Amino acid sequence: MDTSRRNKWLAWAVAAVIFVVLMLVTPAIPQNEDYHDFADQRTLFLGIPNTLNVISNIPFFFVGVTGLILCHYKDYFRLSSQGELWSWTLFFAGVTAVAFGSSYYHLNPNDATLVWDRLPMTIAFTSIMAIFIIERVDERAGAKSLAPLVIAGALSILYWSYFDDLRPYAVVQFVPCIAIPVMAIVIPPMYTHSSYWLWAAGFYLLAKVEEAADKPIYKWTHQIVSGHSLKHLCAAMVPVFLALMLAKRTIEPERVSLLNKWKVNWVTVRESYSKDRSAVNVDCNYAAVSNTSEQ
Repeated sequence: MDTSRRNKWLAWAVAAVIFVVLMLVTPAIPQNEDYHDFADQRTLFLGIPNTLNVISNIPFFFVGVTGLILCHYKDYFRLSSQGELWSWTLFFAGVTAVAFGSSYYHLNPNDATLVWDRLPMTIAFTSIMAIFIIERVDERAGAKSLAPLVIAGALSILYWSYFDDLRPYAVVQFVPCIAIPVMAIVIPPMYTHSSYWLWAAGFYLLAKVEEAADKPIYKWTHQIVSGHSLKHLCAAMVPVFLALMLAKRTIEPERVSLLNKWKVNWVTVRESYSKDRSAVNVDCNYAAVSNTSEQ
């Protein structure tokens, strides 16, 4: 076994050990039943309970279906491998399924319906991780990791539903939230327009803030819209930005990380600022000499 392959297996083994240790040393996290008590529970039209929380999932359907079509229509996204094709297909399929799963949950919020809300989200989270491994680490390893990651995500939902323990699901949801922005900044990309990943991460972070501030936002908007409804709209912007990235990007000829680009830009700005200040000082000194001579 070569060194590169051995290091990959070692990385997966270390990750598995860390997960097992965390499961042993941390207490179980049960589902808080207050989670289902959303601020906006109005039935506004067509007899749909929790109307805005239900219909605010519609954008997921249109964005997901559009992404699925463009993945396979005349190679519109110019995906360079089967691993990328399957990973992006699963991602947009997960986004599409969120529209149905989340709507079903919000019609009657409880633990049983919440399973169908979270299951498609785990498909999207885990397929995105596989995509990042393909693009930033190793194409072959990323393609091979797709199925295990998606299965692990589904198992985390089953584990929670049977044992009322959210720890595995928390790992599936929040590890990508941390790892993807960090990898997008630090690791050189295969494609251009890498900054779109950060826009997507920013909208997801905003969605989580709105979710946490569900009731305060409902109060601040005078019972017009709740934080959870806005959370759906912001979360739907994540696949929008990723689809735009796929449509615009090309192969990156010089693989330079965003961090290094920012460093170069910062140095350029500082040098430009220093030159401007030097020019101003020279002009001021010249003016002073000229005034003295005239006197």
